[in-house]
Amino acid sequence: MNPRRIYNPIQKDYVTFLKTSRETNGATTIVDVELAPGGGVGLHYHKAYSEKFICKEGTLGVTLGKTEHLLQAGQSAVAEKNIIHRFYNNTSTVVKFSVELKPGSEGFERSLQIGYGLARDGKTNQKGIPKNLFHVSMLLDMSESKLPGAYSIFEFILKGIAKLGYTLGMKEKLKRYYLPD
Repeated sequence: MNPRRIYNPIQKDYVTFLKTSRETNGATTIVDVELAPGGGVGLHYHKAYSEKFICKEGTLGVTLGKTEHLLQAGQSAVAEKNIIHRFYNNTSTVVKFSVELKPGSEGFERSLQIGYGLARDGKTNQKGIPKNLFHVSMLLDMSESKLPGAYSIFEFILKGIAKLGYTLGMKEKLKRYYLPD
């Protein structure tokens, strides 16, 4: 298994780590994504980093605030800190794109590795969301992802559940099982 290239069998997409936060002294995280038809993530935002989406092949849908962008190869869009955003593939072919986080986020990187590992082990639902509420809570916390609108009410509860999971040693167990050395 190549720890720099991970696969999610539920979402049927690949992520390849090109530059990690550790490799760039925290300056950036860069990943390549191969997003399957129908794939993507829901609306969310980050307070700690921006995300730049750079389409390499196909048509990548990106929502920034209330604006929809359909990126073609060579085009990009940036979700600055605190901007609600999502990305998606509404086409019938795989979309290839890069994501650049500034500054880099080791937590984001770890949350991808753990989330994809949970999916490989059958521990997520059909949308790729972990079945275990502790896992959901800790992955949101690790990736520094925030839920918008009415969902933000649950954020306080999820943060408390994540803290309890950390106290119970669940994060260390996930790291040992799913993260490369």
